[in-house]
Amino acid sequence: MRNFILFIRRFFNLILFLGVEIVCIVLIAHTNTMQGTDIVSSANTVAGILYKKQNDVVYYFGLRKMNDSLINENARLRKQIAGLKSVDTLKDTIVKKVIPSADTNRHIVHYADYLYRTAYVINNSVSAANNYITINRGSNDGITKDMAVLSGTGLVGLVVHVSPHFASVISILSIKQQVSAKLKDGTSSFVNWEGSKPDVMIMKDIPMQIKVKPGDSIFTTGYSLHIPGDILIGTVFKLEYVKKNNMQILSLHPSTNFRNLQYVYVAGNKMAEERKQLEDSVKSKP
Repeated sequence: MRNFILFIRRFFNLILFLGVEIVCIVLIAHTNTMQGTDIVSSANTVAGILYKKQNDVVYYFGLRKMNDSLINENARLRKQIAGLKSVDTLKDTIVKKVIPSADTNRHIVHYADYLYRTAYVINNSVSAANNYITINRGSNDGITKDMAVLSGTGLVGLVVHVSPHFASVISILSIKQQVSAKLKDGTSSFVNWEGSKPDVMIMKDIPMQIKVKPGDSIFTTGYSLHIPGDILIGTVFKLEYVKKNNMQILSLHPSTNFRNLQYVYVAGNKMAEERKQLEDSVKSKP
């Protein structure tokens, strides 16, 4: 108490001055004078700025939750879209839903049924010869080796190692990785990374008669056991003609921004095991 009284005595004049100033400002602000209007306007401006800053801070710290919500919603939509595609084995056409039929020779089956799981990237490289990504999902979350990994904009890579809580993904930016790819007209080949720039990939052996132009999109073929079809790989930005074999070499910009990769989807083909068993049985026959 004694220290408080000493403080008041020491700064009495300053405290009195500030008190009188505050009373004067309040009195002026409550009048209709020009000065009062200016004070109220300035106060409203300052309050508005403070509220905006507060809202920006709250929005920033809520971005993680918003991103998690959006990526989960996208995974749900991807699964729903995959479930809409099926094959009518009598007409050999793709239909949008399963149609009941009394005809025992007619079966409408899903040709691929992918389950999409969301994951967060916790480690990523783009400068090595073979680049790997670590995600925060593992075997406890249903992740297995060879599952495809996608971003919101295109293909990322394949799962190569799995632990209970984490998984390692080999990126398509790896010299030992090649992706079965196709042009918009269905012409297929392979897309490779040559180990130089993380924003340049190569697609070779495209016949000269195939019309390709910068800006064309390159997609996955769906031939792979684990990679869904029609996933964007990249877009053409340069063409090189090789006269000795009448082929074209296409340079692509990957559709995925590997320098800023945060959220991914892990796609698991529910019919992969059945297809693998069938293909293995054919290979084992003389």
